[in-house]
Amino acid sequence: MELMKLLEGVEVKKIVGETRKEIQGIAYHSRQVSKGFLFAAIRGLEADGHRFIDEAIERGAEAILLEEGSVASGRTAIFVPNSRQALAKVASTFYGDPSARMRLVGITGTNGKTTTAHLIESILKKAGYKVGVIGTINYRYGQKVIPALNTTPESLDLQRILREMSGEGISHVIMEVSSHGLDLDRVFGCQFDGAVFTNFTSDHLDYHQTLERYFESKRKLFFELLVESRKTGRFAVTNVDDPRGEEIVREVNLPVLRYGLGSSCDFSATEVTLTFEGISCGIKTPKGEFTLRSKLIGRFNLYNILAAVATGFGMGLPLEILKEGVETVEGVSGRFEKVANQKSIHVIVDYAHTHDALERVLLDLRDTLVNGSRTRGKIITVFGCGGDRDRTKRPRMGEVAGKYSDLVVLTSDNPRTEDPIAIIEEVEEGFQILSLEKLDRNGVEAWRSKKGYLKVPDRREAIRVAIQLAQPEDTVLIAGKGHEDYQIIGKKKTPFDDRIEARKALEEA
Repeated sequence: MELMKLLEGVEVKKIVGETRKEIQGIAYHSRQVSKGFLFAAIRGLEADGHRFIDEAIERGAEAILLEEGSVASGRTAIFVPNSRQALAKVASTFYGDPSARMRLVGITGTNGKTTTAHLIESILKKAGYKVGVIGTINYRYGQKVIPALNTTPESLDLQRILREMSGEGISHVIMEVSSHGLDLDRVFGCQFDGAVFTNFTSDHLDYHQTLERYFESKRKLFFELLVESRKTGRFAVTNVDDPRGEEIVREVNLPVLRYGLGSSCDFSATEVTLTFEGISCGIKTPKGEFTLRSKLIGRFNLYNILAAVATGFGMGLPLEILKEGVETVEGVSGRFEKVANQKSIHVIVDYAHTHDALERVLLDLRDTLVNGSRTRGKIITVFGCGGDRDRTKRPRMGEVAGKYSDLVVLTSDNPRTEDPIAIIEEVEEGFQILSLEKLDRNGVEAWRSKKGYLKVPDRREAIRVAIQLAQPEDTVLIAGKGHEDYQIIGKKKTPFDDRIEARKALEEA
């Protein structure tokens, strides 16, 4: 594509060098540059692309998109105020503005994005559409599944994936839009048809620093991207039971569909029954009610169902399709996922890695009905906190786990470059608030009469210990990693899957 054609719609401060050039491709990583490419120097979380301009030129870059510095060697320098936004715009142009040719729905919120995306995907497939999903677990369309490096890909990769989806005849795309993706302008220039808000609680403060900055990044999906989209028939969906549910749609002068458990909501649930077999309820919509039986478990999944139903409604789908689409979903990988066994122990693997998500899961476990009576047995929670991430949530997660569990087995998550023991000690501060008793392995049986916690840094051993201690009707919640099939220790990824380890432990118990 001609350079000047590529730059249409980009805010440019100045151009130094020849502009009549044909660009063969785009890269934001110097090692991916080939002859005739445009190299975009963007600032990453660990490195600044401006430091690699010379390497990009050596590899054949003909033009450089940058914010500062100088470029020589006969290359064209395009100076912009924001190279991330510029990259997003040129990527969209280079790949033919693919989001404009499909219906695109973005989902943001601290928790629930992945399950809500699965539910909407199922509804749309039931309606006969070809659907693509971009999210935490993977990016998928047709028969193709791409492991996800980030919940929301970098803008160049995102536009390429959208172009590939469009080429395969995908008509609808559901995208989990993370706060990082919004703050780093990865979705800048995407043409959204709808935006969904699930909930908001503390997370990612290692990056955003404050809750307000974290919330404002999420709000960009609504008051910037959705509002500025060129699409007709746009709509917003929000959870009004969340304290931020109305705030996130402020200044969004588009139809807003509100869901929650209150009777005044556009979408709500009635006569709710929760069991380990699933959810039974009535669903109220502006066009009538229908009964629903879902295999998903827990009250938090009821909210995800309502979000998906509201989204499908916003797309004009009939109630019977909404019902069938939700009921088709068997489960979501690593989201309140049951590990089957013959020992009458409820073993649940869940991705909950914030204090709010962990609290919701534990409360749902306590409220869930088993064979018509309230949960029998004890709750054992196995969890840890990730390293090189938001440290403020560690004691809060400890407090929540200690408050709602009978026994906590505190272990490692993905310690990354931090000392696993140091992370565990920060989580322990939450136990100290509750005066929770620290148990040792020799006297651990005392936990059945008095709450307490164990420290077992090795996650494989922690899962084994928890399952060995469980008795029939007890529940073992293994939280934090969910669908992940690896553990990160230092900078090395090693194979590790909570579900596989739980099955092995059950066989040994």
